[in-house]
Amino acid sequence: MDVRRIRSSLLFKIIIAIVLGVICSLFFPDWLGRVFVTFNGLFGNFLKFFVPVLIFALITPAISSLGAGAGKWLGVTAGIAYGSTIVSGLVAYLVATAVYPIMLRGNSMVQAVDVEKGALAPYFTVEMPAPFEVMAALLLAFTLGIAMAATGARRLQAGAEELRGAIMRVIEGFIIRVLPIYIFGMFLSLGMNGNLITTLTSFGKVLLLATIMTWILLVAQYLLAGAVAKTNPLAALKNMLPAYFTALGTSSSAATIPVTLKSTIRNGVGESVAGFVVPLCATVHLSGSMMKISLFAFAILFLTGQGIGAGAAVGFILLLGIMMVAAPGVPGGAIMAAVGLLQSQLGFDEGQVALMIAAYIAIDSFGTAANVTGDGAIALIVNRLAKGDLSRQFGP
Repeated sequence: MDVRRIRSSLLFKIIIAIVLGVICSLFFPDWLGRVFVTFNGLFGNFLKFFVPVLIFALITPAISSLGAGAGKWLGVTAGIAYGSTIVSGLVAYLVATAVYPIMLRGNSMVQAVDVEKGALAPYFTVEMPAPFEVMAALLLAFTLGIAMAATGARRLQAGAEELRGAIMRVIEGFIIRVLPIYIFGMFLSLGMNGNLITTLTSFGKVLLLATIMTWILLVAQYLLAGAVAKTNPLAALKNMLPAYFTALGTSSSAATIPVTLKSTIRNGVGESVAGFVVPLCATVHLSGSMMKISLFAFAILFLTGQGIGAGAAVGFILLLGIMMVAAPGVPGGAIMAAVGLLQSQLGFDEGQVALMIAAYIAIDSFGTAANVTGDGAIALIVNRLAKGDLSRQFGP
């Protein structure tokens, strides 16, 4: 075993950052904690600025390189991602129906905690507005990429490839190097503010069930992907661990794109396929988030004695899958997109919505980690399907 290689790996650095963040939160003075909170605010704002550019720069050349099949594979990938998200919600409903009458028997409704108030605040902030929204970046990349593929615009294609190379340099030379510090600051802030512990103790059984279900979901996804792609599912899942732990620290699908992309390519997925599928799925594939939101919502309905029928549950899940696509790939984006639906479809009041937000953010990272790791499974499936149809246009 190469110890130096392990110590230099991103996965090792991320795990160390998480552990140190939790430990240091026990004794760090507030003034020192605020230093890291300030850094995280600056880096987080930079990510909000950079992510739309990253999505445009990666997706545009990837789509254009697909040639005439670009539109088809866009539909196939989005369809698989949405299907995975909906299946996750349906499984959550079945599990809730079977488990909650036993697990939550005798429990009363818990109170929400304020997830916005904390002991730590940054010393200063610097706004870094993005040049365009994430959805605008996706639409622009799809439109321009498909147009380039249809017209055979070689100069534009070459320019798009150069832009992708430049953006990858920023990812590898700056973002990935700084991520461990950012993750350390995230866990330090969570521990010092106390929001995580408060919510875990008040809604603990459901949080634990949701976390375990995201793991089961990942295993099922990779068993299916392994069967389709004819690859070892456990080895493929192991290669995605850097992405999983990065998302565990950042709670952001978008911020994890660089690591997810690298891990996906390591699984033998062609660079063109990975560059197309990973940024797209970071926005449209939210199976982990769906699992959490559904389990939390059904738990609150059970605890308040309201209940929900199968038809209403399926309708809620189908709409939620669509609503979350519009959510930005940043921490808490999915639950904020779902708030209106929780109120209109399930009749949640402000207190119940507050509990949903608190519970979601408390283990936001586990759902996000399931989302991005599942993106690798979808990439394996698309890579296998595409090789039989577009082998010349996809990378090896």
